[in-house]
Amino acid sequence: MKHPLAFAMLALLLGLSGCSVLKPDATTTAAAAGAAPAAASSTEASPERLITAQTPAVKAYRKVGAAAIYKKYPQRIYKGKIPPLVYAVVVTETDVDADGRVKGVYFSRTPSHAPEVSGMIAELIKGASPLPSPGKIGAHTYVDTWLWDKSGQFQLDTLTLGQRNR
Repeated sequence: MKHPLAFAMLALLLGLSGCSVLKPDATTTAAAAGAAPAAASSTEASPERLITAQTPAVKAYRKVGAAAIYKKYPQRIYKGKIPPLVYAVVVTETDVDADGRVKGVYFSRTPSHAPEVSGMIAELIKGASPLPSPGKIGAHTYVDTWLWDKSGQFQLDTLTLGQRNR
């Protein structure tokens, strides 16, 4: 074997990638963030969630979903460029059905220093339901990143105006 170190690293990475201890489930993540996820569809047979592959059509829906949230909460949108150090960055995974109704809000990134933000974001998303119909792509997972200012205003990464230098 020419590269025993490379082989050992690959074996280690493959072993760790399957380790369930390193992969908290969405319910645990949401609970740690201080927010309960919205109930999953009662027709689901398994508690496991499958996040929709982020195809070009699903990525395009991000702008539609983000625009609907902006329209619902115009007074909450941070005007201009966000400061370089935002109070919190939260990544949401929102399950929407074929009609745009929010079926669940989950978190893949939450701020440990600001656990209250995730709960507020979940309520904003639920309050904006139904989002516009996703059309042909049907039910899927709408993923976005929330840039949360200490004022309580936000921008979504999909529609952000960027960040200031200072």
